Amino acid sequence: MNIETKHKKIIEIVQDKLTCSAHNLDHVFRVYNLCLLLAKYEKDVDLEILIPAALLHDIARVEESQDRTGKIDHAALGGILAEDILTNLEYEEDKIEKIKHCIITHRFRTGNEPNSIEAKILFDSDKLDIIGASGIARTFMLAGQFGQRLTVNESFNDYLKSNTVENGRLKDVSKHTPFIEYEVKFKKIPDKLYTQKAKEIGKERLGFMEIYFNRLKLEMDGMK
Repeated sequence: MNIETKHKKIIEIVQDKLTCSAHNLDHVFRVYNLCLLLAKYEKDVDLEILIPAALLHDIARVEESQDRTGKIDHAALGGILAEDILTNLEYEEDKIEKIKHCIITHRFRTGNEPNSIEAKILFDSDKLDIIGASGIARTFMLAGQFGQRLTVNESFNDYLKSNTVENGRLKDVSKHTPFIEYEVKFKKIPDKLYTQKAKEIGKERLGFMEIYFNRLKLEMDGMK
């Protein structure tokens, strides 16, 4: 089985698996395209590792979204699911391990740092897709999916105590809001990216988000 056929098989599996509107195949392809863009600015990037990792990085998202305990980490579980898929597609063992590393380390809260250039590119690409115009769109897609309000009636600190666990995971995503997501996550993203090109893109995207959320707050307060 050649590499293109393997990629097509992976896409078919991912398309069937991902049913969440904000983490569907569209998101996967945006991350994939960002990975290819960032790879052009780095040296010695192995696309045979990066491409399947990008396509499979959210393979366990549905399981995490449906978990009310906050215990399932889609990155960790995704590594397990990806190993089975890649084994069935006859990937070599050393490549499977490198792809798994990219998947396991692609999110903030795993406690695992990406240590390969492919893993760093995947991390950066995934984070870039949650900021900027696409990030705003995805945030409100999730808000609608889970029945979120725009604001909460409790203070910011009280909310964090009542609806997050030690690793920052949400207990109940329906109680979350786009504004809180912007404050606790989006604002921090550019400083946590690894590649220089991603940092440049991230700062520009965050600037757009700041303008949007500031305007939205004024409109919600009846000031505009």
